[in-house]
Amino acid sequence: MDETLDEPPTSAVFLDNCHFSQVIFNNVEKFYVPGGDITCYYTLTQHITPRRKDWVGIFRVGWKTTREYYTFMWAPFPSDLSGDSVVQQQIQFRAYYLPKDDEYYQFCYVDEEGVVRGASVPFQFRAETEDDILVVTTQGEVEEIEQQNKDLLKENKELKESCLCLQKQNLSLQEELRLAQEKMKELEGEVCFLQTGNLELRRAQELQAGEMSSAQMNLASIREQNIKLGKENQELQKGLESLRSSCDKLKLEGNFLKEENKRLTEQNGCRERELQQFKEHNQEVSSEKEQLESRLKTTLDHMDQLQSQVLDREKEMENLVRMDHDKTEQLEHLKEENRQLRVTLAERKEQEVKLEQCLEDLKVTEASMALHLQHKQHQNHNLAKELEEKNHLFQILQRKKDEIEEKNLRLKQENNELLMHLSESPGYSARVAVPSAQVPAQSPGSEDLLFGNPYNKSLETYDVNVPSVKKCPLCEEVFSDDIGPRQYEDHVQSHILDCPYCDEIFEDKQVYDDHVYCHSLE
Repeated sequence: MDETLDEPPTSAVFLDNCHFSQVIFNNVEKFYVPGGDITCYYTLTQHITPRRKDWVGIFRVGWKTTREYYTFMWAPFPSDLSGDSVVQQQIQFRAYYLPKDDEYYQFCYVDEEGVVRGASVPFQFRAETEDDILVVTTQGEVEEIEQQNKDLLKENKELKESCLCLQKQNLSLQEELRLAQEKMKELEGEVCFLQTGNLELRRAQELQAGEMSSAQMNLASIREQNIKLGKENQELQKGLESLRSSCDKLKLEGNFLKEENKRLTEQNGCRERELQQFKEHNQEVSSEKEQLESRLKTTLDHMDQLQSQVLDREKEMENLVRMDHDKTEQLEHLKEENRQLRVTLAERKEQEVKLEQCLEDLKVTEASMALHLQHKQHQNHNLAKELEEKNHLFQILQRKKDEIEEKNLRLKQENNELLMHLSESPGYSARVAVPSAQVPAQSPGSEDLLFGNPYNKSLETYDVNVPSVKKCPLCEEVFSDDIGPRQYEDHVQSHILDCPYCDEIFEDKQVYDDHVYCHSLE
């Protein structure tokens, strides 16, 4: 920015370590017209020793360190240096290197160690306009306002980011809720399908139970038939044993008859007819024996068939018992699956309730955040409005002050003219000879004057005629001269409202009520 290529010596020393009273800037305008060179006038006091590397820079109001200069010029080394005298200096900045915006700037004198030794009042680069009023604020107030604006912007940005995050979380939770509802519908369909399958299995189980009961009844009837056949078999075995015993007896009788036949054949006598009868009887007994043997054979075959049928029935019973056991296990497995499905369904319902609760909490949080953001925006608007009102009030008070100064100047001129006129009049000496009891009390320093202080009466008259400037800056109420400063301060203090929760101070009642309401929400 400068004509030279050398960089000025700077440092990171903050404002607390600077000495602004060692160099005094003179004739600094409120604003400079852009497009023209400007001349900076300053005075070196006896408290500073100028050096070759000292420089004068133009800084934007609100600077923190000397590295934040906009442009600079090397300070000319004074030709006449005496220890106890002040030196008037000047330096010219060319228009090409000057700022082009309408921000506030100030001159600063920086030594070769980078420490600020003097600073001017703020000024602007803009065209000349009528009724131009410069509002001068201290560096602390500017920093405080900028810090408040930064904090408010940061808080607004954080609130917007948190609002966006909450909206994204809300959308994701709604999507999860929708997926959970779809999955719940699928699970309900699966539960309905499993319930229908369970009903079919119950029906099949009932049918199997009916078949099982009928098979058990058939088995019981078969067991009864088997018992009856066993009893018949025992009776047949008893009959067979009796037949065997009779057969043995018949064999014995046959042997006895053979022996008797031999004996009869030996006799070969008259008993041939009896022998023939005995032969016939033997043939009948043998035929009965054959019939009994055939009947026994058929009985044994029937018993074998019955035993084979009993074995088949027992196998069928075993198969039925095995099938019943398998069906029972399958039914237990289905019951366990049904219980697990119910537990899963209950867990899904609990998750759905939790998701709904979380969604409600998110909605409440979003509403509170939106309310808080709206309150912050309203507070920012109120602060801007309050700042604008204070600026307007300051302009009004400055204008009134200028008018009063002009009136005071005119009254002084009139008093001087009256004094000159009275001094020329012949009756002036007679008025001076008034007794001292009738002369008003003189102000301090009037005893040094020959005729007293001529401004005492005129100032009293001026105080009576000039309207009071004691005006409340908040409600614009005008007070008379007889009111004391304590009463005036109490009246102004009554408009200031202190927050009971924090250290903030408010002048507007509505803003104060909104601020306290926000604390109550927290």
